[in-house]
Amino acid sequence: MSSFVVLSEKKWNSDLPKELSNLTSEEWLLISEKEKFTKDFLTEIDAKKVFIPHWSYLIPSSIFDNFECILFHMTDLPYGRGGSPLQNLILRGYKKTKISAIRVEAGIDTGDIYLKKELSLEGSAQDIFERANNIIFKMILEIIKSNPSPTKQIGHPYNFKRRTPEMSNINELEKLDKIYDYIRMLDAEGYPKAFFETKFFKFEFDGASLSADGKVLANVKIIKR
Repeated sequence: MSSFVVLSEKKWNSDLPKELSNLTSEEWLLISEKEKFTKDFLTEIDAKKVFIPHWSYLIPSSIFDNFECILFHMTDLPYGRGGSPLQNLILRGYKKTKISAIRVEAGIDTGDIYLKKELSLEGSAQDIFERANNIIFKMILEIIKSNPSPTKQIGHPYNFKRRTPEMSNINELEKLDKIYDYIRMLDAEGYPKAFFETKFFKFEFDGASLSADGKVLANVKIIKR
């Protein structure tokens, strides 16, 4: 029997197949490991569509040329193509964005668009990813139900660069609101925490909040270098 696939290595997406199975008559399968995401395996299960809420690896042409792969990208494409969209948006002062569901093709985030939905960027990265998961769930149901034809991206493309762990250093920041944003935008499973270092120690931060008098409150983990 043919199956729909959810492709994600993140825990906050892991329940999507079960939730989708409860509301559809289709077979759903989660792939969370790179080694299992192969053309041969997708052929074996007769994959109908591959929905990709979060994936950190390039998808080979042998897969997207033979299977309909639908990626969910956290920007209003064509603005914000590329890596680290959540962090790049927050650093640019955005309070909300759109999740774009696009057809995977050879270019990075250049594929045709099925639909878009709004997403708030308030709270920690973990909060935002979990909120996005709920929206993506509804987007998948809409795609399954209405089977929309994707359309070309409209507008001037703007590319983001993927951030590196070294860019999480808050040592040079001068404003409290920027420190707050750095801490919250990296506060999710699998992301390098905001930090600064001294000669002997590394200080990592999470759980940030703003007090009534404008101070940043956060948890700190101190690691000997």
